[in-house]
Amino acid sequence: MTSAPGPVDQPQPAPGAVHTVPADPAGAGPAGADSVGAGPVGWPTTPPGGYPAPEPDRITRFVLRLYERSPRWAVPLAAVGCVAAGMGYALLSDPADANPDAAPTCLLKLTTGLDCPGCGGTRALWYVLHGDLPAAARHHFLFVFALPFLAYLFVAWAGNQAFGWRLPELRISSKVIGGFLAAWLAFSVLRNLPWAPFTSLYV
Repeated sequence: MTSAPGPVDQPQPAPGAVHTVPADPAGAGPAGADSVGAGPVGWPTTPPGGYPAPEPDRITRFVLRLYERSPRWAVPLAAVGCVAAGMGYALLSDPADANPDAAPTCLLKLTTGLDCPGCGGTRALWYVLHGDLPAAARHHFLFVFALPFLAYLFVAWAGNQAFGWRLPELRISSKVIGGFLAAWLAFSVLRNLPWAPFTSLYV
C-alpha cells in the first residue's frame, strides 16, 4: 500500500524553469494582489494614469500669473532692492558705534553672551562699504572672504535674467561648499573660546 504524496513528494520544477505565481480565481491577477495596484489586498493602490496633480491655491495662482506677466528684469530688480535695503540699513544704523545690546540685537548674544555664527556681519558690511577691509575682517572674516564670490554670483545671475548676459560660470563643487560650512562652524566655536588668541575674535 502506498500513501498519498505529501508536500515533500510534490514534483519539483525543472532546472531553469520560470516560477509563476498562481492566479486569483476571480481573475484579479496574482493571488493576494489588487486588480489595479501591485500591492497586497487592503493596501492603497495607484489609480490608472497615476494620481492627479493637486490644484494650486489662489495665492500660488496669483504669484504664478504675476511672474509670467512681469518683465524679465522685475525679479533681478527686486533682488537688487533687497540688497540695497540691507546696505542702507547698515549705513543708517552705524553699527560700529552702537552698543552691543542696542536694539535690534542678536537673541543668542543677548541671552547667553556668546557670538552667534552671524555676529559682526552687519559691522563687517559697514566697514566694507567704507573701504576698511581690515576692520571688516576683524568683525567677521568669513563674511569678507565670501563677499566677492557672492557678489559675482549675484551679478552673473541678475545680468542673465535681466539682459541675457553670459558671464563665465563660477563652478563651486559640493566639497567646497561643505568645506566652507565646516570652516564657518569652526570659526563660530573658536570665536567664543575665552583664551588668547581666540579672544581677539570676540565681537
